Amino acid sequence: MSDAISRFGDSIYQHGHHNDRIYLMKLSTADVPDIIYFFEDISQKNRYSKIFVKVPASAGTGFLSRGYQVEARIPGFYRGLEDGLFMARYLDDRRGLEGDMNKIRGIIRESVQKAEEYRRRDLSGGYTLQACGNDDADEIADLYGRVFESYPFPIDDPGYIRETMQDNFRYFSVMKDGEIVAVASTEMNRQDKNVEMTDFATDPRHAGLNLAGHLLELMEREMRDDGMKLAFTICRSLSVPMNITFARAGYRYVGTLLNNTNICGSFESMNVWFKTIDNGINA
Repeated sequence: MSDAISRFGDSIYQHGHHNDRIYLMKLSTADVPDIIYFFEDISQKNRYSKIFVKVPASAGTGFLSRGYQVEARIPGFYRGLEDGLFMARYLDDRRGLEGDMNKIRGIIRESVQKAEEYRRRDLSGGYTLQACGNDDADEIADLYGRVFESYPFPIDDPGYIRETMQDNFRYFSVMKDGEIVAVASTEMNRQDKNVEMTDFATDPRHAGLNLAGHLLELMEREMRDDGMKLAFTICRSLSVPMNITFARAGYRYVGTLLNNTNICGSFESMNVWFKTIDNGINA
């Protein structure tokens, strides 16, 4: 079962035992400091091992004073005017330990090196890109269900896909012979002009063709047209292909979220990459 999404004042957060955490997805600064103590209360009651928050830099002091640490910082995250902090508090010290940190650093170095050597190639013949609609929800959910053993959100549920399409998500896919063989989504924050590039999945039978890279190009164009200023991703730290995909596209690594997400059957650390897609921002 996926974790619940709830509200505190005008802030939105997710919590539950699937990810064993609280995740502050969107903060209303009017809710500070009350929300900090509220999170402490429900984390103690539910014995969660981590609280993860995304907050404006101006709100960071209150969280730092209660034992949070900055795991990533994105310049100009809020409308190109204020940095965004990705912060964590570990209620169980073991959750904050990452035994593969040297491997993660190696993947980041490899990604940057391969980005410098990269020469773009056109999409392979027979494959086409498209923006998805409601009629594609069943096929999208089916692909996600086949690719991911577990995921922090119920993306293998067609109802969830359709619901998010009506909100702030857009889905994009690669087609081959009338079938969706790769998919990804954009989660837009229209108020703050940033967008998360997320939920990338490729049918293993079509791996090795840089389909995620071509999807990312399309998504950036569409998001720029939609008025987004900054794109970012929270990707699996040990996924060499996805880290390389974002490095090749000009994204910059800014931190690692330790043991953050229940994905593919276990907790994994996640790397944060970002890119300004509006030339009006100086990042």
